[in-house]
Formats: sequence, C-alpha cells, structure tokens
Amino acid sequence: MTTPDADGLLAEQLLRLTRRVHRIQKRHLEQRELGITPAQSRLLRTLAHYSSPPRMADLAERLEVVPRAVTTLVDGLEASGKVRRAPDPTNRRVIRIEVTDEGRKALRELRGARRSAAEEILAPLADDQREVLGGLLNTLIDGAPERELGC
Repeated sequence: MTTPDADGLLAEQLLRLTRRVHRIQKRHLEQRELGITPAQSRLLRTLAHYSSPPRMADLAERLEVVPRAVTTLVDGLEASGKVRRAPDPTNRRVIRIEVTDEGRKALRELRGARRSAAEEILAPLADDQREVLGGLLNTLIDGAPERELGC
C-alpha cells in the first residue's frame, strides 16, 4: 500500500481552488454585464497601477505575456471605449495606453465584482481563519526566504 502524497494533494487543492475562484469571478463579471473578459479585466486593473500611461511592452512584461497578447486585449478594450492608444509626447514612435472615463467606470464595477466574488469564496471562513489563510498565501506568494548556506 502506498502512502498518500501530501504535497501532491495540496497542489491539487490549490489548482481546484484557483479554478473555482476563476469561475466565481467570471460569473460576477458577467452579472455586471461589463462585456469584459477576465484577461481584459486583468489588463485594465494593471493599467490602473501605473502613474503614467505605459507602453504595450511594459504591460506585456508586467502581465508576463507576449506583446501580441496585449495587443489583442487592448484592441478589445479600445473597441469598447475603455482604453485608448495615445502617442508618447516625447517619442512619436511610441504608443502609450490610457484608461478612459469609461474604463475608470468599468474599474469601479470590477472592484465591486471582485469584492462580491471574494465574499462568496471566503464565506465559510471565520475572521481568524481568513487571517491565517492570508498569512499562508503571502508566504506562498513571496516564496521561502533564502537561507545562507554555512560552508
């Protein structure tokens, strides 16, 4: 008889949770009828973190995707009026991506959708459990601290 693989089980649980979070967030987005895909939502949220409009290459790097993927996402958001391409004032060959007023309105709705999805996902947990989960997730996101090897 083989012993269960505890790390394998944890990895599977994390993957299942990730898929559940994605499904629930997608449903909350669809309920708000924003006409935004989860990938477009991520790009719009990423744009909001820049202090000045970024280049597409900057977005691709931050999102960890190929530039072509960003072009497709920007095309969709631009068609719906949520972002616009603007020439860089100092280099006419560079195009920057700006959030429009419609995009800022969508961002407010997205925040509400994410909050609603988080409330649904976290509903079974008590406050102290949420705090522990947050600490554990931060540890996993940040990775284990590198330890100096004694030679």
